[in-house]
Amino acid sequence: MKVLVIGSGGREHALVKKIAESSRVTDLYVAPGNHGIAKDAECIDIKETDINKLADLAIQKDIDLTIVGPEQPLSQGIVDHFQSKGLNIFGPSQKAAKIETSKWFAKQLMQTYGIPTGKAEYIEGDAGLDNLEKGLSALEDMSPPFVVKADGLYAGKGVIVTEEISEAEQAVENFLSEHTSILIEEYLEGEELSLLAFSDGHKVLPLIPSQDYKRAYDNDQGPNTGGMGSYAPVPSISQEQLEWIVDNIMQPTITALKKQGVTYQGILYAGLILTDSGPKVLEFNARFGDPETQAILPLLKTDILEPIMGVVAGNLETELKEPLKDALSWKAEKAVCVVLASGGYPKEYQKGFPIKIPQELLTWNNVNLYYAGVASENGTPVTAGGRVLNVTGIGESWKEARENAYEGVSTVEFDGKHFRNDIALQTLK
Repeated sequence: MKVLVIGSGGREHALVKKIAESSRVTDLYVAPGNHGIAKDAECIDIKETDINKLADLAIQKDIDLTIVGPEQPLSQGIVDHFQSKGLNIFGPSQKAAKIETSKWFAKQLMQTYGIPTGKAEYIEGDAGLDNLEKGLSALEDMSPPFVVKADGLYAGKGVIVTEEISEAEQAVENFLSEHTSILIEEYLEGEELSLLAFSDGHKVLPLIPSQDYKRAYDNDQGPNTGGMGSYAPVPSISQEQLEWIVDNIMQPTITALKKQGVTYQGILYAGLILTDSGPKVLEFNARFGDPETQAILPLLKTDILEPIMGVVAGNLETELKEPLKDALSWKAEKAVCVVLASGGYPKEYQKGFPIKIPQELLTWNNVNLYYAGVASENGTPVTAGGRVLNVTGIGESWKEARENAYEGVSTVEFDGKHFRNDIALQTLK
């Protein structure tokens, strides 16, 4: 089987490594890929947003299956385009991906079908600052902390949470001045959780739960980022709670979309919060999480192409040998992923710094290194993005997994290297 993965980050590198384990795969391509992914697959320099060229590549290489990593091509309708040419592709259609690309669409869907979530007010961005008064008035109706969200895609940085009304007002003004529609939401208190599930349009098959770290600095300080680390599974959540989330959030969401004439096939990612009144949805994403995928996939024992091909066929049960609830097999270990970022990220940062990676790190059994914002300059890896590398430590215990991750982190060098020291720290308490 010839497989093409679309994307160039740590998530895509984790997918590539896992797909490469499958006995079904004969050829593995990535577009555009990066310096590190090139060690595990053939990289082809086509932008992830150049849908026409990607489809031409799939036809030219006789690709059997394309897997989409990032949200941007999904929002542009890459799945619809590939399917119109008779190509197999894993990911939701442009209509289905609206669950991520419009926070207001997702919020209305949840409110209509009784899927638990917080209250929100929508402020239209087309009118720009003419709607500023409406936005400021909506803030006055909320009590702190204030939550201001961009309606569309914002690279994981479109959510402002602040105790200060002045900062919230500034966020409203900034978004509206860019003609970006916003949601002003009720703040929900509790532990956050990410749950990803395969959906064939009818049923869902959950992966293990994970947690990610959105703030730039230790103790959840600083601005929001695309994610500074993650760990899986989440020890504080029970099997009973997970089943409740699947039965009352994940499955009803797929059913609600179906009632609206949308068949959701791909990964449904629920960003959840465990409040005193039960789990609620903060947001949905329409793809594998980054960096959650880098903590989840190293623990997956099942051939990942089994559920993926089941989704593409529109019936998970045809590809999986076990009953759906037992279909995915997991290692008993723990995984902790630490993101190494450029100094200054998520704000302005410099690129082009050489990266020193010791060869022995690539051979450690209990550490996986995933490349993200890394380019090649005369064969030398250099920094080329905000999030540069992901180091995932695996261990029998949380202590061991964390130690392995941070030992790996300590061996990598580049100017401005920045990371959080508290990833999965709460698992030790």
